[in-house]
Amino acid sequence: MSRRPPHEAGAHHGSRMSLQSRLMVTVFTIVAGILLVVSLVTGVLLSNVLDDQVDNRVDQAFKNLGADFGIGLVDGSAAMQLRGVQASPGMLLVIDSPYTGTTGAVVGSDYARHALSEVQVERILEATEAVSEGGLTTVTLPGLGSFRVVALRNTASDEAAGAFGMSTATESATLKQMVWAIGLATMGGMLLLGVATSGVIRQGLRPLRDIAATAARVSQQKLDEGDVSITERVPIEQADPMTEVGQVGASLNTLLDHVEDSLAVRQRNEEAMQRFVADASHELRTPLASIRGYSELSLRDTSLSETSRQSLQRIEAQSQRMTGLVEDLLLLARLDEGHELVYDMVDVNQLVLDAVADQAMAGMEYDWGADVDEDPVFVAGDRARLTQVITNLLANARTHTPEGTEVTASVRQEGEGSSTRAVITVHDTGPGISEELQKRLFTRFVRADASRARKTGGSGLGLSIARAIVEAHHGEIRVESRPGDTTFTVVLPAKPAHP
Repeated sequence: MSRRPPHEAGAHHGSRMSLQSRLMVTVFTIVAGILLVVSLVTGVLLSNVLDDQVDNRVDQAFKNLGADFGIGLVDGSAAMQLRGVQASPGMLLVIDSPYTGTTGAVVGSDYARHALSEVQVERILEATEAVSEGGLTTVTLPGLGSFRVVALRNTASDEAAGAFGMSTATESATLKQMVWAIGLATMGGMLLLGVATSGVIRQGLRPLRDIAATAARVSQQKLDEGDVSITERVPIEQADPMTEVGQVGASLNTLLDHVEDSLAVRQRNEEAMQRFVADASHELRTPLASIRGYSELSLRDTSLSETSRQSLQRIEAQSQRMTGLVEDLLLLARLDEGHELVYDMVDVNQLVLDAVADQAMAGMEYDWGADVDEDPVFVAGDRARLTQVITNLLANARTHTPEGTEVTASVRQEGEGSSTRAVITVHDTGPGISEELQKRLFTRFVRADASRARKTGGSGLGLSIARAIVEAHHGEIRVESRPGDTTFTVVLPAKPAHP
């Protein structure tokens, strides 16, 4: 299985978000940005309008007070001056008189006149010093809030005479209410947008999810062998070529049709090839038997020359080799067709012990061992074929490893109930199998390379036959190898000795 490089995998980490999520985030971001800009513009415009209203109120109130503040400079303090007019809550007056000093007063919400502290008066005068004639500025007084104020001048001497202003509390409250209203409306709109967008996008992407589900179901089918029929298709209503999603669905249906047709053709070719191999193997058995018979008969002639005798011996040996190859091909063909198995209850422990004993007699220069439990391990299978698998694995270990190699066969039982498995392993301490060869070791006509120290030439069908037999028993066979440690593992469904 291929793996992506770490940097490439990290580059795609940010794209793991689903299409629906990305669409919703995009819509939310765009709409939120638009609403934020609209809210800011609305807030700025409203603030300017309210500031203009305050300035107009200040101008109007200032006109109502009268233009000549010279009287106030002589008659008394700012509080006394405010008593002479119809003051409104929030009105502020500061008088800087050489006769009465600097005083300030503000009209409260109860229409009472309250004197300003020296700090407050000083802050007001500092704020108005930098303002040109007739200009207004905003000053904030602790405990009183913000005021829009204008500098006053003595009409007689044209000198600074104080300041006059109006509270912005009403406008600030209005602005705050509008800001809250805009914020709540924005939040409500975003919530409504989220629900509506989620529903619309989910509904719009439902056909795409159905198409993905169809593809996922097809991907879980076993397509590499056997007669395969792909029945899954995208529904007609979701395969409308007039829509983008429908085009995907129609293309997937077309692809599945092509794949199913190709698999059907492949299966017919494989069946034809299997029949050909089976028929050819069956037909070759008779002429090969005749060749062997005539070779053996000819070798009994004492008048043969040494050259003729050697030739006949070679003919007999090659006919025997070809007979073995034909028998193997015929066995594979029959296994592929589901034949050649006679099921019985087989004790795997006994099979392993007998196979190890036979190999120990054939290869006494090796260190043989068997590791089995006292309790039998039963499987439902063909005794002769399972013996052939174990014998093949042990013979391979003897054939492809140097003398003195330790070869150990073991049996263990795993799982419980219906999931019980018999696990057979054949381990050797030989030079190991290359990683490249391990990937195709169970393919037909594949032979071990020089790193396994081959001593005899084989047909390359032994392990492929072993795999076919194991898979016919609904099991699996695998290999793990490195220098000095090679293990073949056979896993078969087992029947517990004591149900």
